[in-house]
Amino acid sequence: MSRPASPPAADRADGSPVRIGALAPLTRPGWAEAGHHLHAGLELAVSEVNDADGIVGRPLELVVRDTAADPQRAAAAVDELAGLGVAAVAGEYHSVVARAAATRADAVGLPFLCSSAVLDTLTEQPTDWVARLSPPQSRGWQVYADFLLGAGHTRIAVATQPSVYWTSGTRILRDHLAPRGGTVIELDMSALTPRAVCDALVGHRATALLLLVGHPEPAVPIVRSVRRDQRLAEIMIGAPAGQPEFAEWTTLLGDDGAGIPFLRYLPERFSPLGARVGAALRERLAEAPSFVAFEGYDTVAVLADVLRSHGPDRRRMAESWARVAVEGTRGQIRFTRTPGISVWQWAGPPVQVVDRDPAEPDRFRILRTV
Repeated sequence: MSRPASPPAADRADGSPVRIGALAPLTRPGWAEAGHHLHAGLELAVSEVNDADGIVGRPLELVVRDTAADPQRAAAAVDELAGLGVAAVAGEYHSVVARAAATRADAVGLPFLCSSAVLDTLTEQPTDWVARLSPPQSRGWQVYADFLLGAGHTRIAVATQPSVYWTSGTRILRDHLAPRGGTVIELDMSALTPRAVCDALVGHRATALLLLVGHPEPAVPIVRSVRRDQRLAEIMIGAPAGQPEFAEWTTLLGDDGAGIPFLRYLPERFSPLGARVGAALRERLAEAPSFVAFEGYDTVAVLADVLRSHGPDRRRMAESWARVAVEGTRGQIRFTRTPGISVWQWAGPPVQVVDRDPAEPDRFRILRTV
């Protein structure tokens, strides 16, 4: 690799902080609830690292920047953080935003550990500067497609909006379902009202509707409209992107938000570490932690291990992904080169299909685990 190394100041063993940049959508139009969970996980891990003597005696410090789901803002934040001398950048939830951050991190030679974004193509060319904890979209959404088939759904409608993320998701579903007898019907939400979606579902004889749209708009109005249409009493609503994961979903939709299967990235049973961290996150968030909070914690756990082993030199950090072996909250984390994925990828994150129990919407039911 030919990128510049870290600024000389980063190598000083004088007790000054080792700084990590953190990207998260903390305000609208970003998914702020996801961003706050991500931030809570990052912060908890930093506090535990510092309670355990930091990075060889130096405190670890987060330098947080709000992306607000804006790719240009994220790219600018990477430039700013690089100039501030951070050893690496961590975080982000929105896939399109993470792609902009990854592209810029690769260009300026700054290690980026992506916490939660799943879009397969984070960079156009293979790079050693970027690694990722969340599974690629192709893996998770194929698991979801298999769940649909197992539940007997072959005529599947997707309510979608223009976005590289939703387009990619639609393609993954179609490519996986078509050879197995499934049909994907696209409903363009830039041209349809929620009521028109109901009419289209009836006309196409769809048995499942997937929400490939933003939250809360237009996802919440679509759910309300479908739930109230007697013609669609038997249709399954699904949300592979995970909209029902957060408490706001139930606040907005109540019982209407239950029984909507979605993807999340948690194990069926937590290890002692996962259980301890889960309890600490619950206390910090004053609510049940989402999988995104665990992803944030694991991100710092990995970076702290790399920093202890290789120091804060950016080039050495980027060259170390292949040697990572860290016990995370959701399993042993190791990075590999995965076909079709341009970044270093944790190949083993757990994938679940879950929903909120209609009898108790605050409780999750595990429908499928891989």
